[in-house]
Amino acid sequence: METLSVAVDAQASPERVFAVLTDWPRHHEWMVLTRAWVVAGDGHSRGSRLAAATGVGPLSFVDTMDVTGWRPPHEVEVRHTGRVVRGIGRFHVLPRPGGGSRIVWEEQLHVPFGLAGRIGWRAAGPVSAFFLRLSLRRLAALALRA
Repeated sequence: METLSVAVDAQASPERVFAVLTDWPRHHEWMVLTRAWVVAGDGHSRGSRLAAATGVGPLSFVDTMDVTGWRPPHEVEVRHTGRVVRGIGRFHVLPRPGGGSRIVWEEQLHVPFGLAGRIGWRAAGPVSAFFLRLSLRRLAALALRA
């Protein structure tokens, strides 16, 4: 398993950030090259199923997920069940002293392709962290104006 964790501060309240974060059809507004949708359930409770398409054209894949943790407005956890991405993802939305939020995105991923995948992760991990952090900055901005 490989762990990836990024965090950004937001001026919006945890309640507002969490509402935008878990508005799955709006993911394309903040998550880089990704659109998401609810496959089963209401999308706002444990047991719901989600899917997200990431990439461009033939260089894209669909990530399927089960919502395994739901603690509004502070945490949502998913279990990635797709062919490419497998593992656990978590978003924490924490109140900051004086107002606003700290948004933390954690991924514990099973890297595919054995040794080659683990070696590739050394390059892909920092690139992934960059795009996750960029996405969180976009989420923070969207939550403030939405």
